[in-house]
Amino acid sequence: MIRLKNEKQIDGIRKSCKMLSSMYRELIPQVKEGIRTIEIDRWVYNWIIKAGGKPAFLGYGDSENPFPGSICISVNNEVIHGIPSGRRLAAGDFVGLDCGIDLGGFISDQTVSVEIGRVAPEVHKLSDVTRECLYAGIGAARAGERLHQISRAVQTVAKREGYGIVHQYCGHGVGFDVHEDPAVANIPKGSNPRLMAGMVLAIEPMINLGTGDVNVLDDGWTVVTADGKISAHWEHTIAVFADHTEILTDVLDPL
Repeated sequence: MIRLKNEKQIDGIRKSCKMLSSMYRELIPQVKEGIRTIEIDRWVYNWIIKAGGKPAFLGYGDSENPFPGSICISVNNEVIHGIPSGRRLAAGDFVGLDCGIDLGGFISDQTVSVEIGRVAPEVHKLSDVTRECLYAGIGAARAGERLHQISRAVQTVAKREGYGIVHQYCGHGVGFDVHEDPAVANIPKGSNPRLMAGMVLAIEPMINLGTGDVNVLDDGWTVVTADGKISAHWEHTIAVFADHTEILTDVLDPL
C-alpha cells in the first residue's frame, strides 16, 4: 500500500533529509586512503546521535541477521549493503556510502559515491553516468505520470553507455519506514501506479560496468556484481507535489 504524506509530514521528512545531507558534508572529506570502513561507521553513528537522530539502518532487517552498521559502505564491485569492517580504503577504490536517519519517526535516505584518490577513467565515467541516471529519473517523477517513466528514464541513460542495470534491487517509497511501497525499479517492471501528490520516493540507480547481474555474499547483506566489475550507486529522496517535485536531500558533489 502506498502511503501518501501530507505537507506537515513531508516537512518532517525534509528535516531528516537535510540532517542527513549535513552529515555527508562533514563525512565526505574524511573518506580517504587508509581509513577503515568501521571507523567511518562509528563516526556516522556518533554524528547522528549527537544531532538528535537515530541511524535508520542500524539493526534493520531480519531479527536473526539485522544490519550491523549505521551506514552501508560498498567498495568497488560491492553494489549495495556493504557491511563496515576493518577494511582500509586504498587509492583507486570507489566507495558507495548509503545512509538513512530516523528523526522523530521521519526517515531519510541518500547515497553518494566517493573516489579515493585517482580512479580509472572508466570508473569516473560510470559514476558520472549513474548520477545522470539519477537526475533523469527525478526529472521524470511528476504527478500524473506513471512510475515506469522514472524507470525508463534511468534505463535510457544507462543503456546509451552500454552499462548493466541492477534489476534485483531498486528504489522505493520512504518517509515513515526505510522501505515502503512502491518499488521504484531502474528498468520498467512490476506495478506501474500513477504518481500522486504526497508520494515520497527514494530513487537510486545502481549501474554496473559489466552486466546487471548480482549475487549476495554469505553475510546475507553484501550485494556484489556477478562478474566482479565495478558498480556505482547514487540516490536522492524526493517528494512529489501537484505542481512540482522537490529533491529533499541536498545535492552533493564530492568529486
